[in-house]
Amino acid sequence: MTVESTKLKVSDYMTRNVVSVKPDNTVADVIELIKKTGHDSFPVVDNERRVIGYISAVDIVGVDPNTKIGDVMSKQLYVAREFMDLRDAARVMFRTGHSKLPVVDESDRLIGIISNADVIRSQIERADPAKVEKLRATIERVHGVKTNVYLGKVEVSKLIPTQSKVYADELKGRIHEINRGLAEPLIVIKKDSRYFLMDGHHRAVAALKLGIDKLEAYIIEVNGDVELGVEKMARKRGLNSLKDVEIIEDVPHPLVEITFRNMG
Repeated sequence: MTVESTKLKVSDYMTRNVVSVKPDNTVADVIELIKKTGHDSFPVVDNERRVIGYISAVDIVGVDPNTKIGDVMSKQLYVAREFMDLRDAARVMFRTGHSKLPVVDESDRLIGIISNADVIRSQIERADPAKVEKLRATIERVHGVKTNVYLGKVEVSKLIPTQSKVYADELKGRIHEINRGLAEPLIVIKKDSRYFLMDGHHRAVAALKLGIDKLEAYIIEVNGDVELGVEKMARKRGLNSLKDVEIIEDVPHPLVEITFRNMG
């Protein structure tokens, strides 16, 4: 079995833990939510969680704080469905000028939200099938073994890392994403009963810190009695579990170091 290239769906990148408001909430309530969450807009739902409107910071500028949200919310709604092609949702946002779309089920109940930031994330962070296939082909060519590839769950405690450090700033971002219900699949090589982590070290360490037992992963199962290069590397570096990965606190992730400039 091989991993085939598939189209990304809204469900792959939407945030499932959505902050929403009721039409009876006031402008003052929304102002407090903006301060508390850092978000600038929220879906408006009824008692059955059906989306009936949308409210943004722009809608409440200069409005009496005691005004009910139902009186000032936008009722012209653009929504997405979780099975939509992510590119189609991106086109809707681009053409309408909306930065977020509520995701609803067949009864218009709120089940998530997709943002333009999620679309960007899908392009720069994705552990896509092509990457998995390239690694699989390399293993088969170099070691002369057969492999089987599938998507499944792996126990975080059983992961053997293949890199010795992660960056605290990047780790903080991964913890935030997991708390929002977002987690890209890892890429692991399964050899006997061992799982070698090839891609997703920050995600895996974040899950360990959060006490999450399992993560989704592309699993490349190796069939054959051969010692892989990653086995030798992990043994040489003394890496037996994620607890052996060092968290670098004082040095920013290299990408941050490259792109950040103090303009003061």
